[in-house]
Amino acid sequence: MKRTLILAAFALVSVVSFSQVSWNAKVGMNISNFMGTEEGEDLNAKIGFNVGVGMEYQFTELFSLQPSLMFSMKGAKLGDLGEDAKASINPMYIQLPVLAAARVAIAENQAFVFKAGPYFAYAVSGKYKMSAGGVSASVDMFKEITDGDGFIAEMPAAKRFDCGLAIGVDYEINRIFVGLGGEIGLTKLYSEAKYKNLNFTIGVGYKF
Repeated sequence: MKRTLILAAFALVSVVSFSQVSWNAKVGMNISNFMGTEEGEDLNAKIGFNVGVGMEYQFTELFSLQPSLMFSMKGAKLGDLGEDAKASINPMYIQLPVLAAARVAIAENQAFVFKAGPYFAYAVSGKYKMSAGGVSASVDMFKEITDGDGFIAEMPAAKRFDCGLAIGVDYEINRIFVGLGGEIGLTKLYSEAKYKNLNFTIGVGYKF
């Protein structure tokens, strides 16, 4: 038992002595849509963007923890509306992913970083946007629509909170990194519907 405690203490001291914190800034493009659509519903992918800052707490040369604070535009486009009609759902989130990462060096100052973990998000804004025949409308998606507004006759209020799982891989060259990632929402956007966020990202960042 004493030997086990000594080994555990030595391992903890080794991790603490190596651990270091770095910061980064990143920007990227989202390709988002919704999961959980019913048969006959036609939703298409929508382009958005994400931007934010992150921290990396490195325990060893291999393992680290990477929390970030991001602004992220998600949503989907509605299809099959006619030749000149367009509609989209446009939630905008403040998002906190907390990812465990493993770094695999491939050359001097170059590495692949594989990461996965949960994300938590809160929608700070969101609109239904519609246009047809030269007329357009924009409606708050977080308020229940009961008496008609623009082209929408009735819609429940969307939920602001979202959480899910995120995975990704970065390619680092010195202080610059390029990343690909995916996010799968676990929270329904509406009480009555099964829609959940689905998002793919590509981005670039710089480590300070």
